[in-house]
Amino acid sequence: MEAVAKLRNVPTSPRKMRLVADLVRGKKVTQALGLLRFEANIGAEKIEKLLLSALANWQQHNEEERIEDANLYISEIFVDEGRQLKRLRPAPQGRGHRIRKRSNHVTLKIDTKVEKLGSKGAKAAAATEETPKADAKS
Repeated sequence: MEAVAKLRNVPTSPRKMRLVADLVRGKKVTQALGLLRFEANIGAEKIEKLLLSALANWQQHNEEERIEDANLYISEIFVDEGRQLKRLRPAPQGRGHRIRKRSNHVTLKIDTKVEKLGSKGAKAAAATEETPKADAKS
């Protein structure tokens, strides 16, 4: 079950926010929170708060499951352009230079990662389940 969180009209440029979004795309939630906690970029603080909001949304939809056991990861994160505030800065000889104050919208989705049947993790889990049965026969 996936959970979605959106952050709208963040007053930073989309390019700066995409740098932080690229750091955490596809990572496990616990690993992403660790990365964002110590990232120096200003967008990391806002994405960390958004990720915690997505976790709360996931918990609200899945009350019977524990977050630690769910194997959550960031399935999708993208940054879109928001509105631009256009300002004029005085320039020499009566001219004016346009200043564009950009904003962005961030959308983050988290989901549970299911192990495939042929993966190493699934084989290891199957091997540990078969081991106690062999000991019971002796």
